[in-house]
Amino acid sequence: MIEVRNLHKSFGEKTVLAGVDFEINEGDTMCIIGKSGCGKSVLLKNIVGLLTPDDGYVKMDGKIISELGQKDIYELRTNMGFVFQGSALFDSYTVFENVILRQWEHGVKDMKMLEDEAMKVLAAVGLLPALDERETEHFKKEWKILKNKKPADLSGGMKKRVGVARALVGSPRYIFYDEPTTGLDPVTSIQIDRLIAELADKFSVTSIVITHDLFSVYEVADNVIMLNDGRVEFKGTPTELKETTKPAVREFLDRYETCIM
Repeated sequence: MIEVRNLHKSFGEKTVLAGVDFEINEGDTMCIIGKSGCGKSVLLKNIVGLLTPDDGYVKMDGKIISELGQKDIYELRTNMGFVFQGSALFDSYTVFENVILRQWEHGVKDMKMLEDEAMKVLAAVGLLPALDERETEHFKKEWKILKNKKPADLSGGMKKRVGVARALVGSPRYIFYDEPTTGLDPVTSIQIDRLIAELADKFSVTSIVITHDLFSVYEVADNVIMLNDGRVEFKGTPTELKETTKPAVREFLDRYETCIM
């Protein structure tokens, strides 16, 4: 379980987080929404230990993140996968090299082991046929083509899938998504949303999804929080979000609906 308690974070005179409280149960998917600049990315950086809170704490696996030494934080991060807004693939690396980068950097040099892991996660995100077809000529052909492609050879949706595949390497217990559908067309966005939901169910990972897309919220979330003025304005299920009468939340939802009409 992830616990966030009374979290505060300021930069100079600008207060970004002003007492954020929530928790995520194991295996759940939580979406974090709110206006641009409301602190969603700052909150995520505090959760994974890239920033240190001014007050309050984040606890993961019973450990307070800000109290851990560098070695312990690195160890904890081996249980985390990250999917970045722009996919963050290395242009000069192949799909295979991008996917197995973390394992390679952690000293895994056995190429068969690395290929097995890459095939597993790429099949999981739908870029390869199912693993039970691994010995077929079709699978081998698709793998040979895909593994040597560069990011420039991929569509936006394929890049996102490769980014998700990389996050799955090593079977993490937590996956953090930062605006996973930004820049994608509506059809591809729906495909990525469904992939997030399928992976959460299949691998029982605990997920946090930062998003502006309410369609994503309704598709993938078990629970959702909305940040406003540095605090949690709303916390509940997607159904409760739709039905809320809280003025600040209603205004956000109505503006979103107006923008997409």
